[in-house]
Amino acid sequence: MSDEQTETGTGWPQPAGPVRPGGPAGEPDPRPDAPDPDELSPLAPQGPGQPSDDEPAAEPGVEPVDDGATVDLSAVSRSGEPVASSDGLAEPAGDSAVPVAAGRSRWSTASVMIVALLALLGFTLVVQFKTTSTDPTLGATRQEDLVRILSDLDARENRLRQDIRALEDSQRQLASGEQGRQAALDEATRRADELGILAGTLPAVGPGLTVQFDAGAKPITANRVLDAVQELRGAGAEAMQISGGDRASVRIIASTFFLDGDNGSLMVEGRRLTAPFTITVIGDPATMRTALNIPGGVVASVRGGGGNVTFGEREVAEVSALHVPIKLEHARPVS
Repeated sequence: MSDEQTETGTGWPQPAGPVRPGGPAGEPDPRPDAPDPDELSPLAPQGPGQPSDDEPAAEPGVEPVDDGATVDLSAVSRSGEPVASSDGLAEPAGDSAVPVAAGRSRWSTASVMIVALLALLGFTLVVQFKTTSTDPTLGATRQEDLVRILSDLDARENRLRQDIRALEDSQRQLASGEQGRQAALDEATRRADELGILAGTLPAVGPGLTVQFDAGAKPITANRVLDAVQELRGAGAEAMQISGGDRASVRIIASTFFLDGDNGSLMVEGRRLTAPFTITVIGDPATMRTALNIPGGVVASVRGGGGNVTFGEREVAEVSALHVPIKLEHARPVS
């Protein structure tokens, strides 16, 4: 490196004299309004170490150089490496603290998010485990019984959805123009038939089931028959009747009551029925059979007393026994 490069501190060679706008050194400026080359350029230095009129005085700690560039001696790092050069380009004096702080901030935020997600996942798993393990009855039930219960619930949901669709269709028909009157009449007739079946004043036919109770060492009590009726109603039974060994039948409705008689007989609505007892029911056969066979239910109770329960599916079950219409004395429809 030459002496001029060392003095400037920039590493670049310093020209010997001021560059004239006319061209290379020694050639005159061809422009007509060019100044006299003998005149001193205001941009040229006035002398070694002397600042021009337009230049500010040198500050303490700044070393002047030949080409007018200055190096700030106070901007030199303690390690001896410059932090700024004369051409205005900054160079790092050491490890920068800003990227490190930013990196630490990013890693800290990511760590906090990961910990929060893991905590949320753990809380969800604990809640789910506690929820699924709080029912000891379902936990002790066999897998086959759980499958049947789930199937029964699905069947009941399907029936309810069908009822909803039917009611929505009826509402649309009632709201239609000229067909509204006929639709209202048809709907009233259908409702009257349904209420007649539920009240036991009309006979009914449909797919269903027959359930026969045979007594063993202990007679079939009224409580066992009542439990069977309640289970069948919960499984979607729509019409029922009970018959005795003497072929006498009684329609079962919401107000039907059962009492124990003498010699293993049964009193239903004040009428005496002898064993064995047979319940004819209209509804979904598979669902009703599953309801009676639930562990600890009706079938298990009867067989525990030495008796037996026999099922018979019917594609067309007939409930022909009728109940006398009930005359209401106190209840009135809301106007």
